[in-house]
Amino acid sequence: MDEKTRNRVIVRTSLIGIVTNVLLAGGKAAVGLLANSIAVVLDAVNNLSDALSSVVTILGAKLAGKRPDKKHPLGYGRIEYLSAMIVSALVLYAGVTSLIESVKKIITPEEADYSTLSLVLIGVAVVVKIVLGRYVSGQGKKADSASLVASGKDALFDAVLSLSVLACAVVRMTAKVSLEPYVGVVISGFIIKAGIEMMLETVNDILGKRTDPELAQQIKKLISEEEGVRGAYDLLINNYGPGRNYASVHVEVPDTVTAADIDRLTRRIQARVYRETGIVLAAVGVYSYNTGDNDAARARDTVREIVLRHEGVLQVHGFYMDEETKDMRFDAVLDFKADGAALIETIRGEVLEAFPGWSLIIAPDVDISD
Repeated sequence: MDEKTRNRVIVRTSLIGIVTNVLLAGGKAAVGLLANSIAVVLDAVNNLSDALSSVVTILGAKLAGKRPDKKHPLGYGRIEYLSAMIVSALVLYAGVTSLIESVKKIITPEEADYSTLSLVLIGVAVVVKIVLGRYVSGQGKKADSASLVASGKDALFDAVLSLSVLACAVVRMTAKVSLEPYVGVVISGFIIKAGIEMMLETVNDILGKRTDPELAQQIKKLISEEEGVRGAYDLLINNYGPGRNYASVHVEVPDTVTAADIDRLTRRIQARVYRETGIVLAAVGVYSYNTGDNDAARARDTVREIVLRHEGVLQVHGFYMDEETKDMRFDAVLDFKADGAALIETIRGEVLEAFPGWSLIIAPDVDISD
């Protein structure tokens, strides 16, 4: 889906959400005020906050769609994460406000009085919220919009809450027992929980999440399928908004290839990865491996055995040695829990003990996507 189509989907879906939630909020507010039910009134407030969230989603999509400029050469896509943060803050605020009002009603109770029409309207609201939630979630996944997906889930959750309000109304009419303030507290708790979860998810997007393992494996597989490539390592994907991913990677190639060979290879890799995943490989680094040298192969196996026997080392790659200059280099992928500096120094000492007189470069990598 191109960016213009994506923005149209987000705006259209959000507008549908705004209209639907405003109508639901108006209907529920009327029912709640006439029936003197705090639970229904709070449900209406929740719908109104959903409508406001959709407004913020539209503004975020519009701003995120601005063309890159000199000040922001990678575009404004991350604004969508800020809009999602605002949406979660609005949901959280609605939950806290609802909780306060519910507690007040428990301290100073008021009798609710429902009519059959009230029950019908609340029941219709439940059905509408289920349909709206499924639609918004589907469009959000289609457009890769975290805000829409969150709004869709919130709508489905609202349907459950409205159903609980309906149950309270039925109990009030049949058993003459008033549960509205207590259900209001429960509803408030769920709204607060949803707001916190949405905020944490958005914070993770802003901070940068670990690359999806399936996507990482797909990209590495695509690269490794190229002739002459023995492996792909150190994949790092940076996200600049939904659908805007820039990556870097190292490829391992024979030490016999020329600069022209590498140039052709990296361009093929970049084109294929973008075509099949939509990710821009902004940088492709190169590791060389020894060819036609049994001593180098034996040395690689020895080094690998020394390094991998240490707990906290996940992988060794990029090994190369030069017999003439007695230079050796490789990368060690370390677990996040490992004491990197101390572990590397220990490994350095053991490798140099096995290969006295050699110079050694060990590049420590962290477990980003491997």
